[in-house]
Amino acid sequence: MMANLLSRNLKKILYLFALIVMLGCSFPLKVTLGISGTLTPSPTLAATATATPALQTTPEPGTENNPLILALAPSAHPDSAVIAAGDSIAAFIEARTGYRVVTINPATEATLVEALAIGNAHIASLSPYGYALARQDDSVTALFAQTREGQAFYGAQIIVNREKDFTPYYDEARGENTDKVDVALQQFQEKKPCWSDEVSPSGYVVPLGLLKQAAVEPRSGAFLEGQPNVVRAVYADDICDFGATYTDARVSPVLEADYPDVMDKVRVVWRIPPIIPYQNISMSTLLPFEMRRVLQRALIDYMLTPEGKTAMQAVYGIDEMQPVEDSAYDEFVALVLASGLDLKGLIE
Repeated sequence: MMANLLSRNLKKILYLFALIVMLGCSFPLKVTLGISGTLTPSPTLAATATATPALQTTPEPGTENNPLILALAPSAHPDSAVIAAGDSIAAFIEARTGYRVVTINPATEATLVEALAIGNAHIASLSPYGYALARQDDSVTALFAQTREGQAFYGAQIIVNREKDFTPYYDEARGENTDKVDVALQQFQEKKPCWSDEVSPSGYVVPLGLLKQAAVEPRSGAFLEGQPNVVRAVYADDICDFGATYTDARVSPVLEADYPDVMDKVRVVWRIPPIIPYQNISMSTLLPFEMRRVLQRALIDYMLTPEGKTAMQAVYGIDEMQPVEDSAYDEFVALVLASGLDLKGLIE
């Protein structure tokens, strides 16, 4: 009888051992082998579900909780008329688009460019250099270019006294350059220029960038505070070897009486095509691209009203503007960067 009991217990032990081998890798068990051969699982901690915090979603731009931010022209102390005109612009955009719009007053253009990059401003007017600075990190896209006398861009030229030993590469009769730019500009290596002023796009920055692109290093130049003065200096041939002005500073009314032969005596060596912009209206690239056309349409409609023209002139000094693409600024931005000048230092 004892032998039978042992035989039965042995069979149970073998059965339990086989069960442990099969299940041991599936879940943790602690077994106790007693005289009765029962399997006793030890209690295990049940998996506890942890609460996942809800993702914080940014409200859609142009809504009450995430309004569009319209920046007024940079000024440390904007007057009440400018602030009121800015509110009028914002109100019109709201009414025409359904977007919620608020205004801010940046103290400087440098702080405005920084605000556009981080979403603290969405719509703004930028100077040519401010736009070039913002384009470096693609933080803006242009909506409108300011126009003057129907033109959004203007050109520049490099001029010399005809008695100097320089070769012109601009055909006045045909109105075109006649050779490659590096060929034309090599003659100015180590020559002294007359510049207009240190922030002038046409009288300094863009021509300097063109020389640098052509690997030409001129001598340190003379800044004469005004483009008619550059023409006078080149005409007199007593300060510098060549000069740079907008197209065509030789016909400035202030020169007509005293320099009747200026068109003959001062010659154009190279003409830079109309690539230099005035200020523009730009939009932050942090906004959805589809907002671009909506905002353009609203501002076009606004400029068609007398109130709109008055407000845009009061806030931004813009009387006329036209839609524009970023590609229209590519050559200008490239030449400004080629100049090697500090863009922040060029922002007035």
